[in-house]
Amino acid sequence: MTLPAASSDLSPAPRPGAIILTRHGEPALSRKCRLTARQYGEWWGRYEIGGLLPGQTPPPELLETAGRAGAIYSSTRLRARESAAAAAAGRDLIVDPMFIEAPLPPPHFPDWIRLPPKWWGGVSRFWWHFFDHHEGQETRAEAEVRAASVARLLIDRAAEGPDVLVFAHGYFNHMVGACLKAQGWTLVQNQGFRYWSQRRYEKRG
Repeated sequence: MTLPAASSDLSPAPRPGAIILTRHGEPALSRKCRLTARQYGEWWGRYEIGGLLPGQTPPPELLETAGRAGAIYSSTRLRARESAAAAAAGRDLIVDPMFIEAPLPPPHFPDWIRLPPKWWGGVSRFWWHFFDHHEGQETRAEAEVRAASVARLLIDRAAEGPDVLVFAHGYFNHMVGACLKAQGWTLVQNQGFRYWSQRRYEKRG
């Protein structure tokens, strides 16, 4: 008697969708000023609640990415939500505070030191990252845990098939990207950290 051959599905598992981490568009709050450390703390507070500079449109390449995405996530910050809405063309957004930027409390420098906001951002990030200067806000260790949680969320969503697009913030996107790389994802497109930039990660092999 001939037994029927055992059925088997040898087709390869589908490759997960890509994960694209995007920085928001240009905020309305001007950086053309010089501030003390204390004033920078106040400036950053206004930056965190502000929206985009009017008149911007997402780059065509980003609009194409959004059109292909199976899910679009956004930080709860207004500048990120406005950026996501501009690219999503009426599609539903998944807005989550897990994607907000890591804090930037400035160090306690004397008032005779006055720097542009961009420079204060670099100094503050250095103090936060290397000296754990957090002023009661989220610490580096806490932000790393949050970034790892976000990476797992995005990986799980990408496993369902289509690409996943995120509108968030420069440094936190960097932290999430590091977690993705640690999980075997490859950075295949890198537009840096300028406004509207994309950093595309794919699972290969």
